[in-house]
Amino acid sequence: MKKTALIALTALAAIAVLVPAGNLMANDSATVTVTANVVGTCKFVSPKTGAVSFGALDPSAATDVAGTVSQPQFWCTKGAAYTISDDNGLNETGTTFRMVHGTNAAEFIPYSFTYTASGTGTGPQSPFTMDIAAQVLGASYANALAGAYSDTVTLTINP
Repeated sequence: MKKTALIALTALAAIAVLVPAGNLMANDSATVTVTANVVGTCKFVSPKTGAVSFGALDPSAATDVAGTVSQPQFWCTKGAAYTISDDNGLNETGTTFRMVHGTNAAEFIPYSFTYTASGTGTGPQSPFTMDIAAQVLGASYANALAGAYSDTVTLTINP
């Protein structure tokens, strides 16, 4: 019986060793950090154009004329601060916007060109319409050469 008791005691000892070993191999955990960065962006809405028309300027009246404006639209990432800048047009002198005569490149008519240059985006679902205003003073075209005048202003928007 001693041999049987010794075998039983050895079996119990082996079980006792295995049971805690099972608990030592219990589950463990780890953490995973997930991140993203939404980039502030701004885009002009297609078509990416606008237009200013002063119409027919009559030197005999020489009154100040406000331009009729077709406003471009744009959007910026929600919460992103933006700034809009321009290149003063193709015919600028210093910071003065000027239209050039169609056939005489030495003839110009200056004009003003203004807009709100900064703000905060509201996302692509809520585009903004630019608030461009332009004007030609009567004195600027009272002695102008007859003919068509034009200029191109490039706008740049940055978040």
